[in-house]
Amino acid sequence: MTSSRRARRLLRPWLSVCVFLMTASGVAPAQTGAPALPNHARASAYGSSWDCLRGFQQEAQTCVPVDLPANAYLDSSGHRWECNRGYLKAGRQCVAVRVPDNAYADESAFGSGWQCNRGFRQNSQSCTRIVVPPNAYSVSSPFGRGWECNRGFRLVGETCAPVTVPANGFLGRSGDDWQCERGFVKRSEACTAVEVPANAYLDSSGNGWKCERGFRQERSACTALQLPTNAYIDYSGNNWNCADGFRKQGETCVSD
Repeated sequence: MTSSRRARRLLRPWLSVCVFLMTASGVAPAQTGAPALPNHARASAYGSSWDCLRGFQQEAQTCVPVDLPANAYLDSSGHRWECNRGYLKAGRQCVAVRVPDNAYADESAFGSGWQCNRGFRQNSQSCTRIVVPPNAYSVSSPFGRGWECNRGFRLVGETCAPVTVPANGFLGRSGDDWQCERGFVKRSEACTAVEVPANAYLDSSGNGWKCERGFRQERSACTALQLPTNAYIDYSGNNWNCADGFRKQGETCVSD
């Protein structure tokens, strides 16, 4: 065994004793590269940085107390503040919100700090009553008229007029207009029947028609397809293709 290895073996027990004594006395052994923590800070869970404790905020390389004004509280981060309900930020302080009649304080940190009660609308710094006409109902929205027409009525000026549904029609989903039933089409203020020609059927929309398979549309009628020799009706059902080994030439199929 070399003399250097023998010396290390002799020193090892003494080093363990020194570390134990330093730990017991509250003195941590020096760690190279560890950040120096300022007062009111803690080591970050990520990397080698640090964070200020709740109620303190970073200023350069120090943690200073958050200057909390009256009627304020620390936010969820613990490093900033928000005003209590009924107060708004004005610089570095919280000022009381003046809530007008027929209004209530909201929780928004922006805007006026209040909303009008249902049935009232904001007019400058006050709340005025919304006049709801017959056949209408009030809506809780800070925008618009503050009311909507009942189903079956439509807005005309500042009133709600009844929707006149013609024969073969019905109220639409919005409730302020009408649509025609299947097989009818809207023309002016009426629903007129769709004229389906012979050898045709109503399409999926219900307000038009298509020719049956084996027929093609020509203006407002369906005429039978004239299949030449060596041809077949195509997938659309309204035209034809030539069989394999043949090609179209005018209205016939000729050999390739």
